[in-house]
Amino acid sequence: MSEVKKIATRESYGNALAELGKEHEDVIVLDADLAAATKTGVFKKAFPERHIDCGIAECNMISVAAGIATTGKVPFASSFAMFAAGRAFEQVRNSIGYPKLNVKIGATHAGISVGEDGATHQCNEDIALMRTIPGMVVINPADDVEAKAAVKAAYEHVGPVYLRFGRLAVPVINDNEDYKFEIGKAVTLREGTDVTIIATGLPVSEALDAAEKLAADGISAEVINIHTIKPLDEEAVIKAAAKTGKIVTVEEHSIIGGLGSAVCDVVAQKAPAKVLKIGINDVYGESGPAKELVKKYGLDADSIYEKVKAFV
Repeated sequence: MSEVKKIATRESYGNALAELGKEHEDVIVLDADLAAATKTGVFKKAFPERHIDCGIAECNMISVAAGIATTGKVPFASSFAMFAAGRAFEQVRNSIGYPKLNVKIGATHAGISVGEDGATHQCNEDIALMRTIPGMVVINPADDVEAKAAVKAAYEHVGPVYLRFGRLAVPVINDNEDYKFEIGKAVTLREGTDVTIIATGLPVSEALDAAEKLAADGISAEVINIHTIKPLDEEAVIKAAAKTGKIVTVEEHSIIGGLGSAVCDVVAQKAPAKVLKIGINDVYGESGPAKELVKKYGLDADSIYEKVKAFV
């Protein structure tokens, strides 16, 4: 059996920006002295005149992006999630969200899988923060194919978009002819009848592996990839709740305010069902190898399998 190709979605982001730059001269890329890490350096090399390094000043970078957007250009402001969503929250809210400016925020190094950089850089709160901003689209792609498609879709969408990318290389699972990316539309990766696993980002591939393990135990698990947390595909959630009656959400993010909370809002209002949230349980992360942290915090296939089996 051939080895599964793995690519970090931050790599996909950099490559997608470079391709976008070839097609659209109005694309401007900003970074906060992190072009090598966020991979915006790929765009910088191809289009140096359309790249702006704002230095270690994320709040200023967001304000600059807002100004550029008022000229009709389409700025992609890039930094680590902790800084783009955390440090610059006020500027994102007041300078981009409030005036509904056409700014795209490329937030890399999200979640626990940042690894050795530790709790200060492992942002598990960004989805919750960005969801609260009126009109903000929040996208968390699962692999290379989806990340590239998300960048293109973000450009085509008129309005603010928050794009979440990871540092750790993840399996490519959407490399098939039938795959189609659409903002606000979930993707069913596996049919099932006993339980629905709704995942986003890094854990999507792990959820698929967990479903295989569950199948060996006679448990039929449906797997849905929700790449857009806002606007959420409510129809897909309602359908899943009616179909299996049991939903498990999986995210590399706090269980407070993220995908799980968004799903629970829909379930509580429109489709009563049991829900189990798997994610970071209201704790800070810690320094360590990314794969070991994913396992320790229960986001690997084995952990998901055990939790879903117990839930069912």
